[in-house]
Amino acid sequence: MEGFDLNKLVRESVRKLQPYSSARDEYVSDGSEMIFLDANENPFDNGVNRYPDPYQRSLKSLLAEQKGVLESQILLGNGSDEVLDLIYRAFCEPNQDNIISLPPTYGMYKVLAGINAVENKEVLLTTDFEPNVDEILKVVDANSKLLFICSPNNPTGNAFNKEGVQKLLESFSGLVVVDEAYIDFSKEESWVSALKTYPNLIVTQTLSKAYGLAGIRLGICYASEEIIGVLNKIKPPYNVNQLTQQRALQRVLNQDLVKQEVQQILDEREELIKALNGLEFVKELYPTDANFVLAKVDDANKRYQQLLEKQVVVRNRSTQPLCENTLRFTVGTPNENKKLIAILKEL
Repeated sequence: MEGFDLNKLVRESVRKLQPYSSARDEYVSDGSEMIFLDANENPFDNGVNRYPDPYQRSLKSLLAEQKGVLESQILLGNGSDEVLDLIYRAFCEPNQDNIISLPPTYGMYKVLAGINAVENKEVLLTTDFEPNVDEILKVVDANSKLLFICSPNNPTGNAFNKEGVQKLLESFSGLVVVDEAYIDFSKEESWVSALKTYPNLIVTQTLSKAYGLAGIRLGICYASEEIIGVLNKIKPPYNVNQLTQQRALQRVLNQDLVKQEVQQILDEREELIKALNGLEFVKELYPTDANFVLAKVDDANKRYQQLLEKQVVVRNRSTQPLCENTLRFTVGTPNENKKLIAILKEL
């Protein structure tokens, strides 16, 4: 994006901020055995008596190699929600700036806007669940700092048209945050590959979905070195704990198993789609690039309750714009899907 100036987007208080310097920020290890008497820790080794690496260097090194970016282009957070919150706090002045979100979409964008006292301008997706580029650009003003694009989108499941997203990246004067929580289930290329082209692009990913690590809470942000530098300035010093770092490193190293599980989920997704298409009360299935299927049914409240009575929990998305009478089915294990399909046929 020609003429892009990140400094104009950073909050003045953040720009002037002298970041907290933790004990482990004040030296660079040469790899030799160190005696740590700097951080007031309990010295008796139990595996977690020391503070974790504040910059998660081992994990970032591996992710950088896999994604083709620099370690300095990565920020890790306590779940993607912490990453998103840091983006708000770095770039949005409370009670002054605004963000743009595209319902139906991930609900935390709106919640975080409320928490940070930032106006949320909502522009509905089109009826085929694509960003309405012209309408989005119409609501942009001088205080529009962030545009959130969830692709593949939650709850609809579809990856957005590339040309539309490109136009927004080229036309929006703020930062475009592409949330790729479900990218590992999609055939579409990640927007991480476009970071060199668009200095206003931020891509967020997670280990909670395809990597099966929802319980450890590990979110990932890819952006320019300048943007990551701003976010590092305000992040808590030890925001990603040692156990999370260790478990994430083990899983990210085991790409073959992750890919195997993803393929099995995709295979099961096709079986689930076939079964749903054969049910009389299912009126429409929406295209999906994620590990879930959004289905329009005759009576979502009734069907949700029927499934709940059979000990099956799905998500009723009927309160979302453009999603009247819809249920969202996450793809389970082969055994879980078999049970679900049998129950659905009985309804």
